[in-house]
Amino acid sequence: MILLNPNSYAPKDLDATSADLMRKTIAFFEAKGKTRLKKDDRERVWYADFLEFVASEKIFAKLLTPAAYGKGEDGYRWDTFRNCHFSEITAFYALHYWYTWQVTILGLGPIWMGTNEGAKTRTAELLREGGIFAFGLSERAHGADLYSTEMALSPKGDGTWSANGSKYYIGNANEAALVSTFAKTTDGGEFVFFAAQPKKAGYELVQNVVNVQSYVAEYRLHDVTITEADILSKGQDAWDSALNTVNVGKFNLGWASIGICTHAFYEAIHHAEHRVLYGKSVTHFPHVRQLLVDAYCRLVAMKAFARRAADYMRAASPEDRRYLLYNPLVKMKVTTQGEQVIDLLWDVIAAKGFEKDTYFEIATRDIRALPKLEGTVHVNMALVVKFMRNYFFNPGTFPEVPCVTEARDDTFLFHQGPTKGLGKIQFHDHQLAYAKVNLPTVSVFKEQIEVLKEFLIASAGDVETAAVQGKDIDFLLSLGEVFTLVAYGQLLLEYRELHPEDVSDDLLEQIFDFMVRDCSKFALQLFSKPSSTPKQMELCQKMIRKPPVDTARFDRIWNEHVHALRDAYEMRP
Repeated sequence: MILLNPNSYAPKDLDATSADLMRKTIAFFEAKGKTRLKKDDRERVWYADFLEFVASEKIFAKLLTPAAYGKGEDGYRWDTFRNCHFSEITAFYALHYWYTWQVTILGLGPIWMGTNEGAKTRTAELLREGGIFAFGLSERAHGADLYSTEMALSPKGDGTWSANGSKYYIGNANEAALVSTFAKTTDGGEFVFFAAQPKKAGYELVQNVVNVQSYVAEYRLHDVTITEADILSKGQDAWDSALNTVNVGKFNLGWASIGICTHAFYEAIHHAEHRVLYGKSVTHFPHVRQLLVDAYCRLVAMKAFARRAADYMRAASPEDRRYLLYNPLVKMKVTTQGEQVIDLLWDVIAAKGFEKDTYFEIATRDIRALPKLEGTVHVNMALVVKFMRNYFFNPGTFPEVPCVTEARDDTFLFHQGPTKGLGKIQFHDHQLAYAKVNLPTVSVFKEQIEVLKEFLIASAGDVETAAVQGKDIDFLLSLGEVFTLVAYGQLLLEYRELHPEDVSDDLLEQIFDFMVRDCSKFALQLFSKPSSTPKQMELCQKMIRKPPVDTARFDRIWNEHVHALRDAYEMRP
């Protein structure tokens, strides 16, 4: 089964050492139990017990230390495939445990991407000691607007600098071993990344800016002496490290959504099966079955897409930067799909979802955070739209990317290079994946794609309107939604070809049932935009389609996939 189930966790593609780390993590949470998990959440208890477990098992050290700094020991590498497993597992139990892992990844980015070998060696030792890390990028007044950064390094005349300024919304900054901090020099405005040390004099921990179990800090530096040994990168390298670190980190957000939704799904269907209304189980009602099937199919699609996107992350090179499209889609599309899954399940579980002893109660809160972290959905959509022209009309030729699960370092992630030139990136022809499948519902979606391409050609031909709409972010966001569905479906089909055991014909058709409906929804939004032209409106109407009705297939999905999970998992009390 494609969905995580702690009761039967048996990863077929992980090496024995990695699988053991994942099983130990599952065992830690199951031993803790749901009652304690919820109590700690309500009382906002800092997760020291989890960090002690991580330190004792050297989990972060093994998962987040590149092999070159692992002293040749077994299990030390930065392996995106197995990191996806860990992200999913931690979020399955609670987002806060995932969050301390996530911001450690962000904090490590500028270190592993930098050229300071002393800092890298020291970081590897700190990880072995159980250290966590933080990413000091955003500021209270400017958010993540790097150009406006006010954290300042002032030269002292003896080869050192004095650091002054504040950072805001920085996870782990209360207990981090090092905080990778973004700044500008006062004598030339050069960008710099340096490692701040929370235990050093002049580091002021101002507050936790959120009212939850995690610590998301505001901190200030007061005349903190920074030496060359603390400098991670300068100039363009520092700028690129900031954006490339986010490229690595935001990928994990989709996996957090997958973990949360999977646990919530088990809880919702278990409750519905054992809830009797009017003499019948709630799962007997047709509308409940529709909600659960839709939630299940969206969840499976989330995981299948994210798994395939990970292959492109791992296969990336200076000549193959396709991951720069698929990666933000994991952050943006998978996380917003996660919100939809929770909403569907909430209509099933209803008032039970508010109860203090359910996992669902925290799922409804935490699922909302993920589309809003590491760049909003709008920011990532604006990025994705830059790829649309080449994706549809200027494909390149690439070797086929296999399923990349081998135990190896993903070193390219620390050598991504300049962050410019996105409009020049090419992709393989999306029609290659679609042409291999001729199922009825997939075929309707392919017809919608052709209308979208006609829409884009017609829009480009109207030069005056194109100039106006090119500056209309609201219009572009809706257009981007339709585009992302095409790339989403492409990678789903590629995953299915590589893993037919996970996605049958029936399941693929039921997934594309919601894809057709979603495309129709976004086409209607485009139709309704103030700047849409009569020709565009005509094409939007052509794009609105109804998926083929197949009640026998729906019943098979319900019986064999969805209802079969009614008692599959329940967390220990």
